[in-house]
Amino acid sequence: MDSSRFAATGRRWAVATPHTAATAAAAAAFEAGGNAVDAAVTANAVLAVAYPHMCGIGGDLFAVVADSRSRLAVNGSGAAALALDADRMRLAHGAMPAQGPLSVSVPGTVAAWQELISRFGRRSLADAIGPAIGCAQDGVAVSRSVARAIVKHRDRINADAGLRDLFAAAGRPLTENDVLKQPALAGSMRALAEMGSAALYTGALGARLIAGLRSLGSPLTADDFGRHTTEVVAPLARPYRRREVLVPPPNSQGFVLDEILGCVERANLEPDHLGSNAPLMAHLFLLASADRDRLLADPRRASVPVDELLADDHARELIEQARAGATPGALGRAASGDTVGIVAADADGLWVSINQSLFDAFGSGILEPETGIIAHNRGSSFSLDSQSPNRLEGGKRPAHTLMPVMVLDRGAPAIASATMGRNAHAQIHAELLMALIDQGRQAFEAVDRPRWLAGGLRAEAAGIVAESRVPKSVIAGFVSSGMEVEHLDGWDEQVGHAQLIARGAGGDLHAASDPRADGAAACG
Repeated sequence: MDSSRFAATGRRWAVATPHTAATAAAAAAFEAGGNAVDAAVTANAVLAVAYPHMCGIGGDLFAVVADSRSRLAVNGSGAAALALDADRMRLAHGAMPAQGPLSVSVPGTVAAWQELISRFGRRSLADAIGPAIGCAQDGVAVSRSVARAIVKHRDRINADAGLRDLFAAAGRPLTENDVLKQPALAGSMRALAEMGSAALYTGALGARLIAGLRSLGSPLTADDFGRHTTEVVAPLARPYRRREVLVPPPNSQGFVLDEILGCVERANLEPDHLGSNAPLMAHLFLLASADRDRLLADPRRASVPVDELLADDHARELIEQARAGATPGALGRAASGDTVGIVAADADGLWVSINQSLFDAFGSGILEPETGIIAHNRGSSFSLDSQSPNRLEGGKRPAHTLMPVMVLDRGAPAIASATMGRNAHAQIHAELLMALIDQGRQAFEAVDRPRWLAGGLRAEAAGIVAESRVPKSVIAGFVSSGMEVEHLDGWDEQVGHAQLIARGAGGDLHAASDPRADGAAACG
């Protein structure tokens, strides 16, 4: 494979995203005087137009930002409508709806953009959103990933007038390289450029979105939107190989990566997902993910025992269970579209890793036509089980799969990692970090390596999904361990796509964009 589009090296700045238009916009932001956060938010805004099956201003966002002096986690996840109640939901629907108006929680992305730009940026939010407005108004070519999603989720698209009019007008679904124009979304983004995030949370834009959602049965109100805040806190910081791994704390699943890496280090496992320990590592991945499904919740409403989960005693338990071949069965609710990852770094030492998502492909399956906003369905992650810490409550944030990652070496950012991957985020990050830290691989080598996932992205079983490039010896190990293996193409989006930046020994910035997506890496 020609890696020239997907790998870059520079000294002044670096960026990697899953779409070439987003990477180009970020590069232009750098050259216009912006820093890493300006570039990353600019890229995210363009992705909200160019990758509408995975992300958008109707979704949520998590970020980790660090330099040599400070490190912060930005939690841009929104809460359920205050009017929602688990008991009434169970009586009416039996289970938490996967799509539709009741799955929509308050979207936190726009407020998080404002927070990131206000705290760290050199340019304005209007500057960051400007390129996205042009993409929405003039159109962008439909990428390979978007085209596949339109075909795969045609029933979801056809069930909603807004989605159908945009992606399948006159009964003809858009195909790869068709031009996708979104004038209503361009208008919404202009409102954000003019008024900032207030346009969505207390202004006319938000009122239009709320009215459209309520007409379909959503209980979200202006009060729900007006109450939203972006949380900025210290990230979880855990050691691995004399480095610090930074992840967002709950309600993000970031601690799952810490569990996995802790087990690898404590048990002295071969740090290679394509090595002889692959079956054992698969069991560890599944067991750590089961902890997430049992215990992850909004820490404002429930106690999440992170210290216990990261303690040596629990690591020993996981290792013993994995060696005994224990599997927890199916993981949490399946998703089908997920996330974008964006990483950026600059010469001043400011680094950022962002995850932004609609959760399922095309989110809730609702595109509000006046605003052009696709509403996410992150509320579908709630449980209706009265004993679950993630039980649905009004004003509560759901358990979140989003988990951007940063690694510090001697106190300064050395790796930024962000991936698409739903339930498997932590697995993918673990594979990448072991390749970079333990095996000494370059950034593009790490993202390009053959990949397998335990449980896959769909969460239907505890088996393995593996790209065709995974060595036969590794596949044989899974089979002999009693694991079913589903075989995928050579570079398959079903094992997630990652974006990486790594600092070289001489201070060079190495950026890598995963060839499983439609993106590019760029450096200056």
